[in-house]
Amino acid sequence: MNKMTNLEEEMSASLMMDAPELRAVLRDFKPARLNNMNAAADEILECYRVLKKGSSNIVGEILRGQGTFYEWDHYPEGDIYDDETHAQYYYHSHREDEHGHFHTFLRLKGMKKDVKPVPYDGSAEWPTAEDEILSHLIAVSMDSAGFPTQLFTTNRWVTGENWYDKKDVIAMLDSFAIDHSTPSWPANRWLTAMIIIFRPQIERLIIARDARILEWQAQKPGEDVYEDKDLEITSILNIKVEDQIRTIKEVVEGRLD
Repeated sequence: MNKMTNLEEEMSASLMMDAPELRAVLRDFKPARLNNMNAAADEILECYRVLKKGSSNIVGEILRGQGTFYEWDHYPEGDIYDDETHAQYYYHSHREDEHGHFHTFLRLKGMKKDVKPVPYDGSAEWPTAEDEILSHLIAVSMDSAGFPTQLFTTNRWVTGENWYDKKDVIAMLDSFAIDHSTPSWPANRWLTAMIIIFRPQIERLIIARDARILEWQAQKPGEDVYEDKDLEITSILNIKVEDQIRTIKEVVEGRLD
């Protein structure tokens, strides 16, 4: 488990969704949505199965053939982009006590036509070219064994994104899918499925992200909150994939009784 600051520990604890709460949330989902989460859970288990047979893991798939692993560099080189869904991700490392983390995005062409970034009158240059405008969705922290340990959101300066309101970012989650085999079919399918099975927690993190921005802005009026290097992690949550899958399947099986 990653070492967290006291503030991050407090954030994670406040955003934690225990099994009873998660079960209650899932029971309110329509059958089609719950079945989609169950299928994504099976997808993750299948990815782990085939990777284990090949003595590999998710991170190993991303770094295979990439040479020396340098802090801050994006892996694989040039990022991963699906030109049909316009989803994008990369893996890199710079946080203490983790191997690295995935950053996931949706580019402009994958967004609904009427979605616009929040108003901004600061001095930073936000992307303006159509093929560069993007929104960060969620980051997934990984341990040295290649398994996920945390989900977190970041401030705008961290990824150089365009900042969208929480309701728009939550809607963008539906469009994240990497549906090709480069650099790794299991890794692409796994990351796509992770966003599906952890959707309730990711929504909570995105809502907390915006609340943190507003809180920070109130504490430092006159400052450009989106460019404040003192604010990097805007929300964070410890996760266990096996617990999430177990709860999803408990609810699915309960509906079948």
